[in-house]
Amino acid sequence: MNDHYLKKLDRVTAILTQLQSKPIVRAQDLAEKFEVSVRTIYRDIKTLENAGIPIVGEAGSGYSLMDGYKLPPVMFTKEEVLSFITAEKLMQKFSHESLGNHYQTAMEKVRSVLRNSDKNLIQNIENQIGIYNYNPKKEDTIKNIIPTILESIAEKQQILIEYKTVDDKISTRTLEVVGVFFEFSYWYMIAYCTLRNDFRQFRIDRILSITKTQNPFLQEYGQINDYRQSPNGNKTIVRLLVDKKIIGHLNNSKIYYGLTEEKETENGTEMTFETEWIDEGFPRWLITFFDYAQIIEPEALKITMKELITKVSKSL
Repeated sequence: MNDHYLKKLDRVTAILTQLQSKPIVRAQDLAEKFEVSVRTIYRDIKTLENAGIPIVGEAGSGYSLMDGYKLPPVMFTKEEVLSFITAEKLMQKFSHESLGNHYQTAMEKVRSVLRNSDKNLIQNIENQIGIYNYNPKKEDTIKNIIPTILESIAEKQQILIEYKTVDDKISTRTLEVVGVFFEFSYWYMIAYCTLRNDFRQFRIDRILSITKTQNPFLQEYGQINDYRQSPNGNKTIVRLLVDKKIIGHLNNSKIYYGLTEEKETENGTEMTFETEWIDEGFPRWLITFFDYAQIIEPEALKITMKELITKVSKSL
């Protein structure tokens, strides 16, 4: 069998996997994924139909497997099996407890359909993979809290929560959740708050109770990245002049704190930020390298930094 037919066999098998895993698959999406023409995808679909696979749909509208049609379990490659066990290790260390438990049961089902050789491969390798997390894992205060939140997003139903703020104030909120994300050892959700009539960010471990209501969302939402950088929309422009020798140490954090422009000058690197955390988060980040930075604007940040440094000095 020549290389052309091997590539086609691999592609047709992968298309079948896509059909098994999604309700609708568009030819254009498949063509982009496998880097072939749409006409080639049409021929591949025809190959599957000729092999007796009942495919519903037509060119231009998308394809799906006939409802109720079952296929035997797919076979995994050795590389895929190794990626599963590595992902399992990561989930054990870094996932929220409510997700980790479900992932573990899902992995047990995956293991049950593996060939014996692959099961032996896992047994030989799983104790050779180490994931080290120096942040203590947070205990769940509410069982299945993230799956409940994700269900509300999928079903577009409002949730009712009791929430404790950082200063221990408790409020009741009705929310339409846009999405969840993990950052700096904590899980967060971004949601439209009907009390504030605006988007807000909530730390999930501060939720005291959660109830999924029968009330539908009042509006449609985009993707989480559309809201994550500025859930409230109130940003302050900050310009810093930073010593070039420490720029490499800021590669990840500078994006998180709203970097919009970076310009090389004779005196250092001029960095421009748009931040909504001008009162707390940004100054506390800036203090970690403040001896290598100069504030160009705003003037109010200079006052904030002086007050923060004075406060730190008194505690020493």
